[in-house]
Amino acid sequence: MPLPFLTPLEPKELARHGIPDTWRYGMADRVRFSELDALNHVNHTAYLRWFESLRLPYCRDYGISNYDADSPELVLKSVEARYHAPMFSGEDYIVTARTVSFRTTSFRMEYAVFAPDCRVEGSALVVLLQRDGSGKFPLSDAMKAALRERDNARPEP
Repeated sequence: MPLPFLTPLEPKELARHGIPDTWRYGMADRVRFSELDALNHVNHTAYLRWFESLRLPYCRDYGISNYDADSPELVLKSVEARYHAPMFSGEDYIVTARTVSFRTTSFRMEYAVFAPDCRVEGSALVVLLQRDGSGKFPLSDAMKAALRERDNARPEP
């Protein structure tokens, strides 16, 4: 079955492509020539862009941000990637995301790229700020509920 590229995938669709059920949000795409490095495999910066490209619709779909004047500003405090196997031009992949924990004004995400096996894993700490620069923006009860219900995220002490 062909993958619907650049469209958020439902958990059932992810499962059809062999993604473990602990990953409930993902998006498919194909490696582009511009994402390759001199060794002819995907450059490390491409994976971080893939994470970012998924984080934006994820946060919209989970009710965290509409990216408008009334929404929090989302800032990465930290991000990392752990590489398991290289990827090459033309490979189809699914990048997945989930939130594993949250605090009052931040949440910790994990990512994985499957093609079809897990090639890269990553994580990020996302902090919510007021758009006017006056301080941090607290996660609402509705945001926390979405993270709990959809990803089984837990509060951090």
